[in-house]
Amino acid sequence: MIIQKTREEIELMRESALIVSKTLGMIASEIKEGVTTLYLDKLAEEFIRDHGAVPSFLGLYDFPNSLCMSPNAQVVHGIPNNVPLKNGDVISVDCGAFKNGFHGDHAYSFEIGEVAPEVKKLLRVTKESLYVGITEFKAGNRVEDVGNAIQKYTEAHGYGVVRELVGHGVGQKMHEEPEMPNYGKRGRGKLFVEGMVVAIEPMINMGTRNIKQLKDGWTILTADGKPSAHFEHDVALIDGKPELLSTFQYIYKALGIESNEEDEFRKVPLVL
Repeated sequence: MIIQKTREEIELMRESALIVSKTLGMIASEIKEGVTTLYLDKLAEEFIRDHGAVPSFLGLYDFPNSLCMSPNAQVVHGIPNNVPLKNGDVISVDCGAFKNGFHGDHAYSFEIGEVAPEVKKLLRVTKESLYVGITEFKAGNRVEDVGNAIQKYTEAHGYGVVRELVGHGVGQKMHEEPEMPNYGKRGRGKLFVEGMVVAIEPMINMGTRNIKQLKDGWTILTADGKPSAHFEHDVALIDGKPELLSTFQYIYKALGIESNEEDEFRKVPLVL
């Protein structure tokens, strides 16, 4: 069952989502060659708690940390460790925060130092596909309209779209209905309804779409060992149109990047 949120609940969700956004912005200032993911995880937990929230992922289904940190061929659900990041790495950082009874959940893939051009392209196209998908999250459309748009956009570049892992509804629970696959056929799936909130998150591989799992029971890798990219936003359906609750602008501020990619999905300009 899709749980529709009131405007008041959506504003509480926006607060949770923006705590995640600010956490990722803080991580953007700290993530670099030689830093360990376990160190970044500890910083994130402290930051989230300092903002009156608790880490959503810590203990969720017995996950041991506050961040999912997945470098290079790891797709998602990587467990932070003491291995230093290297020049040329890319890494998905997925974060969640719970405050006022609601979760925020989104992710960004970071470059460490000088990254190969073909990997930069993978990240660029994956992030572009996120907004292509968000555009389809509107009144009258269905779940697979979003997935179809993401699939077409990324497969046109020869990339593999992960099937086994999907986006999801989000609210008082981290994972609510509906599941939001990054593939599909237009006109299929549940109809979008006013007040629903979803996490849309393309997980796109440079090579095969096939994946495998490590013995730790969490870490998902590409089957061919090629890099993967992952970007995620929380989006509400308001007045029949998609509205972002999360933002990458804190990340961009830390990295000195200027972007207007989110503007069409905001009624009110974001104030950092």
